[in-house]
Amino acid sequence: MTSASKNGWTGGQNAFGDFAPGLVHYTDRVLFDEVWERPELSKRDRSLATVAALTAMGNIDQLNFHLPFARDNGVTEEELIEAITHLAFYTGWPKAMSAMTAAKKVFGTDGPN
Repeated sequence: MTSASKNGWTGGQNAFGDFAPGLVHYTDRVLFDEVWERPELSKRDRSLATVAALTAMGNIDQLNFHLPFARDNGVTEEELIEAITHLAFYTGWPKAMSAMTAAKKVFGTDGPN
């Protein structure tokens, strides 16, 4: 049993099924089974780096998955909001505003928990 099976990583399979088997394989087996399991960085740190990269690139669809995933990996909502605020000065205001809109939807409108 792969660690994806043990950890329930089926994001690629759920998204694409048999439509794009190569992308499913690389998402579920390589990215989440291998890359995310490397011991050199904690999952918390990987999540924070991933949210920063997705914000910088403006990949809001992926942030909708990675913001709650980061929270599950130990990054607080307050830290994620602060990271996006910090990134506004390095990645551009529109990208940070879009990322913060995604965070607000993911976390709810009452602020950090």
